[in-house]
Amino acid sequence: MVLLNGIYDAALLLYALSLLFYFSDCLRRSPGGKRLGTGLLVVVGLLQMTGIGIRFAQEGGLPIFTPYDFLFWFAFSIVLISLLLAFTRKSEFTILLLSVAGFSAFLLNRVWLKAADHSLESWSAVHGWLAMHIILANLSFAALTLGTVFAIMYLFLHNRLKGKLWNDRVRRLPSLETLDKYSYISVLAGTPLLFVSLAVAGLSIIIEGRLPLLQDLKVLSTLIGLGIYISYLILKRSGRRSGAVMARFAVAGYAFIILNFLLNSWSEFHRWTGE
Repeated sequence: MVLLNGIYDAALLLYALSLLFYFSDCLRRSPGGKRLGTGLLVVVGLLQMTGIGIRFAQEGGLPIFTPYDFLFWFAFSIVLISLLLAFTRKSEFTILLLSVAGFSAFLLNRVWLKAADHSLESWSAVHGWLAMHIILANLSFAALTLGTVFAIMYLFLHNRLKGKLWNDRVRRLPSLETLDKYSYISVLAGTPLLFVSLAVAGLSIIIEGRLPLLQDLKVLSTLIGLGIYISYLILKRSGRRSGAVMARFAVAGYAFIILNFLLNSWSEFHRWTGE
């Protein structure tokens, strides 16, 4: 555990440095700073993969059942997405915002949670279903985060253009049409994943014969979150709302998802405390 904590501390420090280099590049164009930031992200990813290997050895399997591991996998997913975006044009601000989200999750994970075993003995019949539920939920969370980043950038660019505030930073952003398109695609990818994740969770409850859990606060609030994103997709397809309105819709939906994640502490289904 000491070795694992040391690796995560080193990754956290390098992640912060990468974030600073990207922030510097976004303030004033600095190709060298961007390259350093990307290089540090690569090292962070390698350290995180090392941590995954250590956790795998400790658990005797893929570590996914604790909130600690959920947040870690989310941060790791954000690093991978950021590295893929680093090979595209005008991606600096996208990577910066993604890194803020990933670093925040990583930092929260490091100071708030512990890599303690999660009690799953009472769910022995559906471990596989729960693993699928968690993996799909994590992928959905990453996709919806990316969609929210594009939506925030859209709102920023929209306000700058509306106020005729044109500068070099604005020129480095993708167009409104591109940001709107990418935000929609990301939400379109994340929403079905969230739906299937919920379906798998519901199926595990039914298999275990724990139907009262379908009335759990976490289950109900997640259904509301899913409804928000389904409404977003329907409104987007209808074309009856402007890009700015839909961007605000996407940000509001993500804010609800974050609030929903915090409800884990009161959820009988998840038992985040491990009790």
